[in-house]
Amino acid sequence: MATRPTGASSKRKAPAAASDCATAFQKIALDCVASIKAHRTSACAGDAEAVHQIRVAITRLRAAVAFFASIVVDAKWLRLKKEIAWLNGSLGAARDSDVAVEYARRKRYRAWGQRMIGEQLNESQTLDHRRLVRCLRSVRTQRLIAAMADWIRQGPWLARHKRRKDAEALQSYCARELNRWHERLVRKGRHLKTLGASRRHRLRIKVKRFRYMLEALTETVDLWGRNEWRHLHRPAKRLQRALGDMRDLERFAGYAGGSPQAENGTRGSKHPPGYRHQREKLLGVAVAAHRDLKQAGVR
Repeated sequence: MATRPTGASSKRKAPAAASDCATAFQKIALDCVASIKAHRTSACAGDAEAVHQIRVAITRLRAAVAFFASIVVDAKWLRLKKEIAWLNGSLGAARDSDVAVEYARRKRYRAWGQRMIGEQLNESQTLDHRRLVRCLRSVRTQRLIAAMADWIRQGPWLARHKRRKDAEALQSYCARELNRWHERLVRKGRHLKTLGASRRHRLRIKVKRFRYMLEALTETVDLWGRNEWRHLHRPAKRLQRALGDMRDLERFAGYAGGSPQAENGTRGSKHPPGYRHQREKLLGVAVAAHRDLKQAGVR
């Protein structure tokens, strides 16, 4: 896992803010590729946080492409997108196993996990990480990383963008897209209390991308001061985390249904201790965060 810079390096000035859409996208996207490279070795060594950081980088990259879609999407991206989905499949399986094992080790769930799931989680984690290591070390992944960097720096989209004489100013483009994304989140989360698991999952992905773009734009674009964007970032982050914790809890409980212990009729609740209360609590946090996000608006 990458370490935080210390000493003189921590005092370096931040890079100059991007002045146009293409440059802003390149800065954000190249940072994502750099993060994938930086955490790849640690992920192969079994570092759960490194696996998580690679997934974060991929999500940030996808968010940046979606945000600047009218500028950057081209045929080459559509091919890269399929390869990224292949890589993210192995990363997602390993990450889900890591989270489930972490749940099973908590004091609150330990006895229930041993009784209802047994060694299934550890076995799944081992297999998922072996698959991930093969994937990360493959020539296919090496080519994908190189292709992503090449596309970001000099893909067909860039030449097309440079030929345009009516390119929209960066600040107006970002403000318009953030407004549109915010309105979509408000609309999609209107009936959050009654949304099914798949629709909650899609909402979580949209909230995550919104949050990541707020962070990325604040780092690379001179749009707002830090205090001016927190009114959007804080509720978005709370909403994403609450929905993510709900998903993790539900997935953890789901392991009991397909375990050998459950199939052999092992006695015990099919849900972890306090499952219903914790799920309702998380849903309440999510609903409150969505309400705050709606009220915040985009200034």
